[in-house]
Amino acid sequence: MTYRAIKGTKDILPAETARWQHVEQTVRSVFHRYNYREIRTPVFEQTSLFARSIGELTDIVGKEMYTFADRSGDSITLRPEGTASVMRSYIQNNLAQDQPLTKVYYIGPMFRQERPQAGRLRQFHQFGAEATGSPTPETDAEIIALAIDIYRALGITQWSLQINSVGDEECRPRYKELLRAELRKVADRLSPESQKRLEQNPMRVLDSKDENDRALTAGMPLINDHLNEACAAHFGRVKELLTSYGIPFTVNGRLVRGLDYYTKTAFEITSSELGSQDALAGGGRYDLLVQELGGKPTPSVGFAAGMERLMMILEKKGFAAPEPRPRLFLAAADAPARDWVLAKTMELRSRGVAAETDLLGRSLKSQMKEADRQGAAFVLVVGAAELAAGRGVLKNLSDHSSVEVALDDLHHSV
Repeated sequence: MTYRAIKGTKDILPAETARWQHVEQTVRSVFHRYNYREIRTPVFEQTSLFARSIGELTDIVGKEMYTFADRSGDSITLRPEGTASVMRSYIQNNLAQDQPLTKVYYIGPMFRQERPQAGRLRQFHQFGAEATGSPTPETDAEIIALAIDIYRALGITQWSLQINSVGDEECRPRYKELLRAELRKVADRLSPESQKRLEQNPMRVLDSKDENDRALTAGMPLINDHLNEACAAHFGRVKELLTSYGIPFTVNGRLVRGLDYYTKTAFEITSSELGSQDALAGGGRYDLLVQELGGKPTPSVGFAAGMERLMMILEKKGFAAPEPRPRLFLAAADAPARDWVLAKTMELRSRGVAAETDLLGRSLKSQMKEADRQGAAFVLVVGAAELAAGRGVLKNLSDHSSVEVALDDLHHSV
């Protein structure tokens, strides 16, 4: 029997991991510049956490979650996104006591049983950030700027930012009733999915990707024309700040977050380099989520971004991160030198030198080829004669120069 990776999952091979590590290090460095600290939550949680936070009517909860009963009979779900787990941890561990504004980020795998396609796997990876405790538009603008700075730091220039306001618990219910009344006029011509959403979650109909739905809703009222004074002022300040930060944006009145705990700012970052599946990152403000999950009313804003789609862009751009290479390859010229070479390789590693040697008992010629294949900076050939003299010849493989070195002082020569 031959085993293969499960459909929708993918091995990240050694030839690819240098690029992944570079991206992760860049992401972390930008987060740290903004004073966000890493949080690591379990990859599985109680199913009810995601059902309550993401929404029972969403495709994620209804169709895509990996849910199972553990041996105790409890319903467990592999996390399909990061925000719910972070908010659960925020409440459980009372992170608010540390500082009034908690700024955290995460990087890790997520799981959704959806149809695999370019940049979308069943085990995929996301990075994201959550700022919890501040209701100000300045925090919204910082989160957006943070996301943009990550893409800029990775050399991605072809991106666009769309923003909107989805109102709050005061003005959104009135707007939803107005929208619902308009949608009922074309309900029989909407897609089955939009018909299902019409009564419970009408704002999501505006976000439908179905071309017929979009045509039918082209003239529908948009929420950013029906904001109350506070939401309009908040949105105006976000736009003002983004402009002052030099971040171009487009207001898209159809960009929504349909669940009731979302408030005010919503945004999405896309890239033309990805084709039809062009979303890079998305986020917004969710002032009512902590309370929805059993905590005290706490304003929050955040975003999540996909790693696989980011990798697709970097691959198209021909980006190659430097791979780890041995600084020194020690080659044994004869049997008497082999034990010395093995011990010296270990000693050099303990001194912080990236050293390598042959473990297959190959000939000197094959060892030299291996040193070159691995991209070693230097190679030292040691035999009985070199051991007796206590000196050897260190060869620089980039310029082919050589220098005689003392074997006991080798770590200072490389």
